[in-house]
Amino acid sequence: MAVKRFKPITPGQRFRVAVDNSDITTNVPEKSLVVSSNKRSGGRNNSGKMTMRYVGGGHKKAYRLIDFKRNKFDVPATVATIEYDPNRTARIALLHYADGEKRYIIAPEGLKVGQAIMNGANAAPEIGNALPLSVIPLGTLIHNIELNPGQGASFARSAGAYAQLAARDGKYAVLKMPSGETRMILLTCLATIGKASNSDHQISRLGKAGRKRWLGRRPRVRGVAMNPVDHPMGGGEGRSSGGHPRSRKGLLSKGYKTRDKKKSSDRYIIERRKK
Repeated sequence: MAVKRFKPITPGQRFRVAVDNSDITTNVPEKSLVVSSNKRSGGRNNSGKMTMRYVGGGHKKAYRLIDFKRNKFDVPATVATIEYDPNRTARIALLHYADGEKRYIIAPEGLKVGQAIMNGANAAPEIGNALPLSVIPLGTLIHNIELNPGQGASFARSAGAYAQLAARDGKYAVLKMPSGETRMILLTCLATIGKASNSDHQISRLGKAGRKRWLGRRPRVRGVAMNPVDHPMGGGEGRSSGGHPRSRKGLLSKGYKTRDKKKSSDRYIIERRKK
């Protein structure tokens, strides 16, 4: 997959860098796996008060039901389509199982239409297959990783994301996570072989503010551009630096640790993520 650059015939196209969609095989989703998205809140709570700033607008989109659990074991499936999903950065793939059921999964890099896929401990460690961490070869790149058995994947699901199976220690697997963190996860948890598709997403550029509005993001105002009544970093004569970086409520940011010191999962973390 490649990226596309555009001739600057409009201001919005001058800096735009888009991902080539040649890998997408259809633009019509599977009707049985599409549900209407919940009504947008615009950043307001149940009493109408704005609790999240810079949220609102955006194009209407339908939600595709994704199989994050991959719990249909030992039933072969065939990849029918590779599709775009407006709710995530990676591509999704439609699987037709041998018993007639259809499911969407996060498409890994290199998955092709017509390819055979299987879930379970008896599956081969090949691209797109979901296996327990206990039978995946060491050093394999994986994505769509469960944190707890049967919970469904919660790690490495966005475009180009992957983790590496580094070692096994007793009933735990040692994984190098996308953030750089090294942590232990139970060997009975499932993961999918390969890395998530659409890895060029990170070098794409929207090119104009309107494209960000289509994604549901309103203009974000810098704290130093506000008045002192509106933000701790506001005010000052001319262009002031704003002092120590803070949030609107006065909490320190950019380095201030907010993680709970007594968090129960800390004992499974071997090495912290890189700053």
